[in-house]
Amino acid sequence: MKKAEGRRQKAEVRSGAWRVRHILSHFCLLPSAFCLLLFSCHAAPPAPPPRTLRVCSDPNNLPFSNANEQGFENKIADVLARDMHARVSYTWWAQRRGFLRNTLKAHDCDVVLGLPSSIDMAATTRPYYRSTYVFVSRKDRNLHVASFDDPVLKKLRIGVQIIGDDGANAPPAHALANRGIVDNVRGYTVYGDYSKPNPPARIIDAVARGEIDLAVVWGPLAGYFAKREPVPLDLVPVSPEIDLPFLPFVFDIAMGVRREDVALRNELDTILERRKPEIDRILAGYGVPRLDLEM
Repeated sequence: MKKAEGRRQKAEVRSGAWRVRHILSHFCLLPSAFCLLLFSCHAAPPAPPPRTLRVCSDPNNLPFSNANEQGFENKIADVLARDMHARVSYTWWAQRRGFLRNTLKAHDCDVVLGLPSSIDMAATTRPYYRSTYVFVSRKDRNLHVASFDDPVLKKLRIGVQIIGDDGANAPPAHALANRGIVDNVRGYTVYGDYSKPNPPARIIDAVARGEIDLAVVWGPLAGYFAKREPVPLDLVPVSPEIDLPFLPFVFDIAMGVRREDVALRNELDTILERRKPEIDRILAGYGVPRLDLEM
């Protein structure tokens, strides 16, 4: 009896050992899935760092941008970043002479929004809107000026924007001067007192207060601030669109990158096309006059 019992116990041990080996062998014989899973948990590469869209922008230049990211270029940059699964990082610099040299060309940032597509200091994307200079006047004046050739301009107090630290003239000032309209023209610097918010709005304020009868202003700026004045204002696109021999008042607006950043420019082009409805809604919300929507 004892011998028979011993043989049975040895058989059970051998059988149990076989079952253990059998089970373990299956874990490693299934196309090594379980074993690979165990090893892969330790061998997985680290996640890549989050992508950053580095934008060059002006901290005090509504309706385009400001440090609180309230401008329409800030909103459009957010659209781009979401599409790229990136976050936005800003390099802030006053958008005056030397802006591109000290930001984009210095490699402190990678993209500038709101550049004329014809600019030669950067590689530009496809335009995402086309706008124009406009005549701005109080609605209750019923001036209805639409052309630089209107003879009434010689009798009105006219405001024009002066661009640059050296007081360089914008296209409207040249168009008026070419027609002998000089003595009744007043200049308003685009930069103004940079320590105060919204320096470019001063020319629109002057029209609303009656300091001047008419202003000739870049459309996106006029469209935004006119809606915030206490009196209704009229905005009329200027004509002609190009004052011969070559003084344009209509511009295609694009984004700029360094010339060597071809891949980034191509990516932005694709996003601009894909997100066009969303970008159009942003521009409309800021009152940007659009000529490309009329074509």
